[in-house]
Amino acid sequence: MPGFTRFTSRVIPLLVDNIDTDQIIPARFLKVTDKKGLGENLFSDWRFDPDGAPRREFVLNMPEHRGAQILLAGDNFGCGSSREHAPWALAGFGFRAVVSTSFADIFANNALKNGLLPIALSAADHRDVVALQEQDPASVFTVDLSSQELIVPGGKALPFPIDSFAKTCLLNGVDELGYLLRFREEIEAFEHSISRG
Repeated sequence: MPGFTRFTSRVIPLLVDNIDTDQIIPARFLKVTDKKGLGENLFSDWRFDPDGAPRREFVLNMPEHRGAQILLAGDNFGCGSSREHAPWALAGFGFRAVVSTSFADIFANNALKNGLLPIALSAADHRDVVALQEQDPASVFTVDLSSQELIVPGGKALPFPIDSFAKTCLLNGVDELGYLLRFREEIEAFEHSISRG
């Protein structure tokens, strides 16, 4: 995966608490082992009516939100089952970050391993982001992983936590195995020194 870079984007508000992974990507789409095309089924039961027609009132279907790379969610995003398909679908749709006050642990770990940044803000900072987006839906926000900040219109920087190893992997565009393989020569030299006893 490519290294995670600083980016600026509008946000799509989906201010629902306790969105679970079955809502993010319904179970009937889990038969695949490939990420390709999963973004088309993101929030499928909310985005489409039973005949498959897009629901115009659903926020992801609104033309003014096309191309936005930040999802602004409610509390406890990604709860429920541990399906890795949920971050696959979000990333496949074009999201690079999800902003909430909290994330289910398994979802957050799966997201980080797949290049999707879960940004957990304090409740007060989250309220500020919601208010700014409501005041101007076209406003843009900047995600700076290096400084661990979400920069809001007007320039205020809102800090967010992230595990240092996950941050390193994201910035370098590697997963855990890719990170270890960068030290292949050192590992092989160590193994060789052990075997020689």
